[in-house]
Amino acid sequence: MRQMVLIWHASNGIAKGARKMLYMRNAVQQSSAEMHRPTPTTPSVQTRAVESPTQRLDRLLHASAAPLTSGLSPVSLSLAWADWAWHLALSPGRQMELAALATQLAGDTLRRSAGDGSDEPSGSADDDPRFRHEAWTAWPFSVLRSGFRNHEAFWREAACAPGMTAHHSEMMQFFARQWLDMMAPANGLFTNPVVLQDAAQSWGAHLAKGTMNWLSDVSGLPDAETLAEAARFEVGRNLAITPGKVVMRNRLIELIRYAPQTAKLHPEPVLIVPSWIMKYYILDLQPHNSLVRYLVQQGHTVYMLSWRNPDAGDRDLTLDDYLRLGVFDALRAIGTLHGRATPVHAAGYCLGGTLLAIAAAALGQNNDQASSADAVELPPLASLTLLAAQTDFSEPGELGLFIDESQISHLDQITHGPGYLSGKQMAGSFQFLHSRELVWTRRMREYLMGEREQRSDLMAWNADTTRMPARMHHEVLTALYLHNALATSRYRVEGRAVSLADIRLPVFLVATERDHISPWRSVYKLHHLCDAEISFVLTSGGHNAGIVSEPGHAGRSYRVDCRPAHSAWVEPEQWLRQAPQHEASWWGAWHSWLAARSSPPRRARPIPATAAATLGDAPGRYVMQRYND
Repeated sequence: MRQMVLIWHASNGIAKGARKMLYMRNAVQQSSAEMHRPTPTTPSVQTRAVESPTQRLDRLLHASAAPLTSGLSPVSLSLAWADWAWHLALSPGRQMELAALATQLAGDTLRRSAGDGSDEPSGSADDDPRFRHEAWTAWPFSVLRSGFRNHEAFWREAACAPGMTAHHSEMMQFFARQWLDMMAPANGLFTNPVVLQDAAQSWGAHLAKGTMNWLSDVSGLPDAETLAEAARFEVGRNLAITPGKVVMRNRLIELIRYAPQTAKLHPEPVLIVPSWIMKYYILDLQPHNSLVRYLVQQGHTVYMLSWRNPDAGDRDLTLDDYLRLGVFDALRAIGTLHGRATPVHAAGYCLGGTLLAIAAAALGQNNDQASSADAVELPPLASLTLLAAQTDFSEPGELGLFIDESQISHLDQITHGPGYLSGKQMAGSFQFLHSRELVWTRRMREYLMGEREQRSDLMAWNADTTRMPARMHHEVLTALYLHNALATSRYRVEGRAVSLADIRLPVFLVATERDHISPWRSVYKLHHLCDAEISFVLTSGGHNAGIVSEPGHAGRSYRVDCRPAHSAWVEPEQWLRQAPQHEASWWGAWHSWLAARSSPPRRARPIPATAAATLGDAPGRYVMQRYND
């Protein structure tokens, strides 16, 4: 009956709040129009308007309230709720359907409490790892599990109503899942049989240890064990230790050239552009799982772009600045070292791949359309590799749930003061997307069972947060996510519209099966944005673990198939059925692909001493910048 009561509360009082919600929506639309006066096709020309006293009052109020909503716009959330409640209130037939479903599921739970029926609820989803332990089959915990799963089944159906916008429907379903994950019986001391068994078997020692873990986290005073665990991994000591030199530095990047480790090298160097929201060394972790070291050991000259961690003085950096000072300056430096006629294999990861695709499209234009500096001074590109990188943002996954005009305006007000989006704010957003695994399950084991999670190299990298300049952050959300300007050929570089159709290089496109940041079907959409030859790889794992997938890693597999240039469109599901699967790391396939598009290896030469004499050894300075915010 709880579901019926919730429906009644949701629909009751709608008329009372309707006028207020409509006023709020109009106000948001008007303020959004003022905030985004530059057109979405020209993000680089956005300028900060002079802030009036009343605007400053609003900004300070909204920014101070941001921690209460975890940085989410309360207006955006309210509009989604109002959309759901209005449509539900005006649909008595839908209410009757949900009431009948609630009655059916409640009866199912009651039958299970009496020991009638199978343990699994009808229509149950795949097995939930939180309830996989056999202790959940015993009464009364089997009833708790069945009741919780029935609640999940109800809200999967009830969180949407006919007539809602797709965006609001997805938001309601997402927040329903968040609420249910928080209230899951697996999170409680007395409702989780596994926790109770552990407490009994350890005579309460594990529970006491968990209490100490909780006190340590709440007080902010870590114990000796936590400090020792945090010190296990350190950049320059056992992370990012592939030998190399910093051969170029400007106000935004350092360019690292890695020392050769083979007698012969392919003449065409490989430039890797990581995302600016992460430190580059996810691709150079420890020697056994370093993609950089692997490429070097296969006979490639590798350059890595290391982004500077911005501060308040970088608030007005734009995407054009990241393109010019990042990708183009790095290519110019490589051309100086290898000769401007030597082609470069360019590879980009996540948003770094998106930026690289923009660069390739800009460089692929005809000379009379492209910038003369770009056409003359930069070496040509031999190929383009995109790792978990989106170019079409029409379906960006769960991250898109929090990108609309209201949310962008709210974030602009948060970042206006400091001039950047902090690393903790970004980390909190990704943690929010994966709260079941990263928050509730982890906290249950740490606080109720006393098991601190063993720190891995990937976890150490993930905790090494970075910032995003306020203006560039606004441009990314507005131009790419909100207006999808790149996929619609409306994105502008230095005032000129670029089109992905101008990319004619062979493309190696990698996506991961369980990616919530760059869903693989979204990455796949590059196939209908350009006619270039595309070798598409779908690898097991998620956004990070699927890319850091070294040879010999157990359980790794990938599918790969090549679409020749100017070929017919193949739907992603059809591709999935026809692409052969390989039980191995995709790194070997990439090396073979690069080698096939490179010249025969030549005698390796050391890094010229003059180029690195004053800039230092890898990993450089910029990767060491850390901020406590």
